[in-house]
Amino acid sequence: MLKALIFDVDGTLADTEMAHLAAFNHAFAEFGLDWRWDVPLYTRLLGISGGKERIKAYWQTELGGVKDISGAGMQETIDRLHDIKTAAYEQAVQDGAVKMRPGVLALLSQASASGLQLAIATTTSPVNISALLRKAIGPDWQQYFLVIEDASTAPRKKPDPMVYSQTLSRLGFAAQTCMAFEDSENGLRAALATGLPTVITPNDFTATHDFTGALRILPNLEGVGVAQLHEWHTTSLKAAA
Repeated sequence: MLKALIFDVDGTLADTEMAHLAAFNHAFAEFGLDWRWDVPLYTRLLGISGGKERIKAYWQTELGGVKDISGAGMQETIDRLHDIKTAAYEQAVQDGAVKMRPGVLALLSQASASGLQLAIATTTSPVNISALLRKAIGPDWQQYFLVIEDASTAPRKKPDPMVYSQTLSRLGFAAQTCMAFEDSENGLRAALATGLPTVITPNDFTATHDFTGALRILPNLEGVGVAQLHEWHTTSLKAAA
C-alpha cells in the first residue's frame, strides 16, 4: 500500500536551474571574478550535486586549480560565493523568476487531502527550499510535509542515498510503501539505492541522463493523480514479487 510521496526540489518541484545559473554568475561578478558559466557548462556541472561542490569542481578542473586571488582559502572563498549566490537566488524567486512545474501543486494538494504523507529529500539548502515553497504555497508550506531532509541534515550528496535513507527512517515507512519523484540521474540512483520506486520528470538540463530503473518517465506531472500513483505502485510491487 502506498503511504508516502517523497519529492526532490530543484528541477522536480520547480524549474529552478536557470535561476540558479544566473545567481552563480551574479555571485562571480559581485566577487570580482571573471568566471561566467554558460548553459552547456552548467549542464555538465549539474552532474555534481550541491552548489558549493560545483564551484569547487569548476575551480579545480575547469580552471586547473588556479590560486585564490582573494587571498582567502579556497573553502572560505567558496562559502562566500555560495552565500552571495543563495541571496541572489532567493531574490529571483521573490521576483517570480522561478515557476513550479506543471501538475506539482495539484498533486501535492490531492495527495495531502487523500491521506498520503508528503516528504522532501533534496541536496539543496534550507534557504532555497523555503524561498521557493513559501512563494508557491504560502507561509504555512511546511505543514504539507511530514519530513524535510536537505543539505543541512544530509551532507553526503546524491547519488549517495543518505538523504533518502534518513527520510525513510524519519517517516517510519519501508521504501516499498513510498514513491520518490526526481528529475536527474543522480537523484534516481540515490532513490533506487534505498529501494524506492521512482517517477522521473526530466527537464532541459537532465533530458539526456540515464534513467534506467525508473518506475515512469514523464514530461511533467500534469494530469497525474493519486489514483494513478496507486495503480503504478501496485504494478511495481507485483513486478518485484
